[in-house]
Amino acid sequence: MTAWEQAGLIPANEQYSFEDLAQLRTLRTLRATRISAKSIRESVEAMRRAAGMGNPFTEATAVSHGAHLSFRHNGALVDPVTRQLAFDFEAGTRRQLSIVGSETGPEPDVQELFQRAVRLEEVPATISQAAELYRQILAMRPGYAAAAINLGTIHYNQREFTLAEQLYRRATEADPEYALAFFDLGNVLDELKRLSDAIAAYQRAIALVPQYADAHYNLALAYERQGHRRRSLRHWLTYVRLDPVGPWANHAKSQAKSILSSERLSIVSRAGHLVAAG
Repeated sequence: MTAWEQAGLIPANEQYSFEDLAQLRTLRTLRATRISAKSIRESVEAMRRAAGMGNPFTEATAVSHGAHLSFRHNGALVDPVTRQLAFDFEAGTRRQLSIVGSETGPEPDVQELFQRAVRLEEVPATISQAAELYRQILAMRPGYAAAAINLGTIHYNQREFTLAEQLYRRATEADPEYALAFFDLGNVLDELKRLSDAIAAYQRAIALVPQYADAHYNLALAYERQGHRRRSLRHWLTYVRLDPVGPWANHAKSQAKSILSSERLSIVSRAGHLVAAG
């Protein structure tokens, strides 16, 4: 217990909530995989940045993947450190470490339905069955934000944006601290050409998780579409700082360079000195 507290993976409390105890069970299972506490912490922090999650252990499924920790979320197996999607050849037999909705302590039958829906969502042929299970969960637990998000994403991928917006808004109302819900809401509002509303949603996601790299990226894009290049600059630079490698980072660097070269701006360097741009 103390070791996990020192690693920053659970809070140091005299009393533990149901969520904390569920997370402890997950961590005990992970100990058997011999993944180091440092590696677990790095994966958790990376997942928070990549997906805007407050607690990846309760909002996704932790899966040991070699010497690293991956997370299954929205039908994908993600290594958050490398930001790569991974193949899970043992998906049918591997023991799932933890899948819990964003609410505290869902009833076992609801949790079982959620697990089944997530598995069905991973196979294109059974996505409609997954959607039906998510609807059943929401009928039983209207405030189950994770189910609302996953069902919204199914509709989003089917370009049913109005339905997706309704479900993402439902998730934000059920859990106003759920950054992923606001990020997804921003994405669908962007698709609906409601840029001002999308910007507000991205801003909320960033306010909840300041290191939410993808939210900074999408917010920068939205500002540019509105013609506010100066506003976008800060978010391009923040994205590059948070995620400096890869094609999206290259694009962000290119956009920032273009803005700095075309507009006469002054920025403050990390050392506190004014640097003339132009």
